[in-house]
Amino acid sequence: MTPASPLAAGLGLRALRGATLAEVDAAAALQHRIDRKYLLPVDRARLLVDRLADSHHVLDLAGRRTTSYLSTYFDTEQLGAWRAHVQRRRRRWKVRTRLYAEDGLCRVEVKTKDGRGATVKHALKSPTHAYGQLDHSAAEFIDEVLRRADIPVTAAMLTPAAEIRYVRAALADLDRGSRVTFDGLLTCHHGGRTAALDPGHVLVETKGGARPALADRLLLRLGARLVSLSKYVVGQALLTPGLPDNDVRRLARTHFTTEAKPAPLLERIPAA
Repeated sequence: MTPASPLAAGLGLRALRGATLAEVDAAAALQHRIDRKYLLPVDRARLLVDRLADSHHVLDLAGRRTTSYLSTYFDTEQLGAWRAHVQRRRRRWKVRTRLYAEDGLCRVEVKTKDGRGATVKHALKSPTHAYGQLDHSAAEFIDEVLRRADIPVTAAMLTPAAEIRYVRAALADLDRGSRVTFDGLLTCHHGGRTAALDPGHVLVETKGGARPALADRLLLRLGARLVSLSKYVVGQALLTPGLPDNDVRRLARTHFTTEAKPAPLLERIPAA
């Protein structure tokens, strides 16, 4: 059996029933979804996992129950994506390349909001070596998605703006199609500086329909409160000098630390 990663051990994931990626994808094809986010101490997150054990399975990849994510976000010179989120514009968007480190899988992803406020995610498979770059195929894909969403931005206007790294565990209700993710060891890297989430906390996201799911109700009972916290927006707010103060930065300062520390070279360390 693969040794448990610190996040898997802290959340008690070994006690859950496992599910394959195909099972999770089939039950929770939530490209069109509502995301709700909470910052939770690890001990309370473990209580949530325990209370979801009867209804949820944990994504299990050949004995590994967490995955290391690396995401490079792209933005315009004026940080149009960042400002759209901070200013709560109706037409928000994000563009990133994402690497699933242990598996060597890479995707280009574009996230937009529809007219009802739901997140719509579009993804394109990409070669592993293309992580952190936008090649011709990626640019065509991005241009088409943003054009259909009526967002006046093209791939030619985008450059790498920040990298976000974290370890994720994913739970799914295979009957009702809702999901819960737990992100720990979260760090943001930009311009030779790093911001890190307090290791005693995890970012919990529920992904489902318009009505709050079981996980949302349990989170409220555990004293958690909804937060508007985008990993990319937090990273920029804390690490880019001169940006205007905002609610995101004030929230992040209570849970993140910053230092002048470049991102380490990628190490593919198995996580359980």
